Amino acid sequence: MSFSTVIPTLSRPRDVQVAEIGINTLVLRSRTWERLKFEVEYGRQRGTTANSYLIQAQHTALIDPPGESFTQIFLEELQKHQDLGKLDYIIFNHVNPNRMATLKVLMEKAPQVKIVCSKPGANVLKNTFPDWESKIQLVRSEDTLNLGGGHELQFVTVPTPRWADGMCTYDVATRILYTDKLFGVHVCSDVLFDEDWKQLDGDRRYYFECLHATQAKQVEAALDKLAPLKAKYYAPGHGPIVRYSLSRFTYDYRQWCQEQKNQELRVALLYASAYGNTATLAQAIAQGLIQTGVAVESINCELAEPSEITRAIEACDGFIIGSPTLGGHAPTQIQTALGIVLSAAAKTKLAGVFGSYGWSGEAIDLIESKLLDANYRLGFNTIRIRFSPTEFTLQQCQDAGAEFAQVLKKKKKLRTPRQALTAAQVDRTEQAVGRIIGSLCVISTRRGDSHSGILTSWVSQATFNPPGLMIAIAQDQNADAMIHPGDQFVLNILKEGRNLRRYFSYHSTPGDNPFAQLTTKTANNGCLILCDALAYLECTVQQRTECGDRWLIYATVDKGEVLEPTGVTAIQHRKSGSHY
Repeated sequence: MSFSTVIPTLSRPRDVQVAEIGINTLVLRSRTWERLKFEVEYGRQRGTTANSYLIQAQHTALIDPPGESFTQIFLEELQKHQDLGKLDYIIFNHVNPNRMATLKVLMEKAPQVKIVCSKPGANVLKNTFPDWESKIQLVRSEDTLNLGGGHELQFVTVPTPRWADGMCTYDVATRILYTDKLFGVHVCSDVLFDEDWKQLDGDRRYYFECLHATQAKQVEAALDKLAPLKAKYYAPGHGPIVRYSLSRFTYDYRQWCQEQKNQELRVALLYASAYGNTATLAQAIAQGLIQTGVAVESINCELAEPSEITRAIEACDGFIIGSPTLGGHAPTQIQTALGIVLSAAAKTKLAGVFGSYGWSGEAIDLIESKLLDANYRLGFNTIRIRFSPTEFTLQQCQDAGAEFAQVLKKKKKLRTPRQALTAAQVDRTEQAVGRIIGSLCVISTRRGDSHSGILTSWVSQATFNPPGLMIAIAQDQNADAMIHPGDQFVLNILKEGRNLRRYFSYHSTPGDNPFAQLTTKTANNGCLILCDALAYLECTVQQRTECGDRWLIYATVDKGEVLEPTGVTAIQHRKSGSHY
């Protein structure tokens, strides 16, 4: 699932939807109909909701106020339903730094409030607001908070590598389980509950793969903890409230966790993240691995014991290490993890390195040099991202994860298990179609002074006289500059062993210039030639035909040249005909 696989929902102004979902209980859904952020989890572009809940019993509690994107409209709507001077508790199932702006305003308007959260969440709050220590109330699993009127809240801690402070809150009176990151989905609509839950299957699976697949072990443990509760509703942090598909959704979570455990290849993804940037890169790399059929175990080295890292390294088929650079060095936890890797990981295991930095990036170079000196092979070119990642760099990370998975599969000479050969005919057909191979190419186009590049292997020679070729282009690949008769482009045919593909993706992002870091020259038609390509062809579009979910572009070749006569064409190998 890449960044542009789903048509976005129609845009409407941001608002807050308020509804009663139980006795003395309101939901306030802060809604955006557009993509909220560029992180991978929002890639289906269906908008999202940030769900907050208000329990108004003898005491009042606000659960999970939204992030700063909604601070103003949320507070305006909240004050229509609750006198902030009489608010008693703010409960955080997860202390998200993005929520601090909203919390700060709330505390200014309601200084009497107690903040309820887990111990790791309290540590984050104390570091951010040292003067608030007396206002923070720590809770642990099985602790309760009585709001009166039968509304006894039970707390269950559900820590994961990504959210060490995670917990869920259960209201005995309404049998609503407030699940925060569990059982959510990034979809925005006017529908409050999940009446049409079957239509949500794809979005729910995507959300799980983005947020939870790398921590399936901890998610399974969380499900076991929550099972004894007699929940009637799941009230997640995002998307519709789960009422009609509660048992099915729980079953799906267990099945998806099991699928991760059953994968034949496993990658240990080790990271630390000072400001969240490296964690975001890790999430994107993990998505590329998961979508290519490799299980990922994500380990936040800031929270993990050395024994956990050792176990993961010994059990994995490959490992990837991500680090920020702090004061010219890797964090102590990453240095410890690197020492464990060098002592415990067999030299036959595939390795990868990535990281973010502000100025210098020495930590990334250190990890890379240590692994290379120890004779580990890298599964992708080391990723170095300065400051915060962009949509383009996250796509690069996702592509790197997919590349790592393919190298790992080729290295292990993995063959399709016999069980897969007895699957439904559609699966066998997809596997057979996936055996069609193609030359790996970059198509360069030009619109005014702007250059774009698309990675593709869906190209073949179509005619001898005149020399012509056929290219299949998806309508969501943003390839508008090469779909009309008369449009011109350059087909850069890549060379095996020279990894230019990491700079490009299968979807062109308007405004980005992937050629900026590469050596190029300008063709006669104004498009860019990659100087490190094996060969190039200058082409003119002659005809376009719409076929299924692709346009077939027939173009004639105006000029071409082989740049490296002794090189070998890079080939794209696939296991399935249902995706790239």
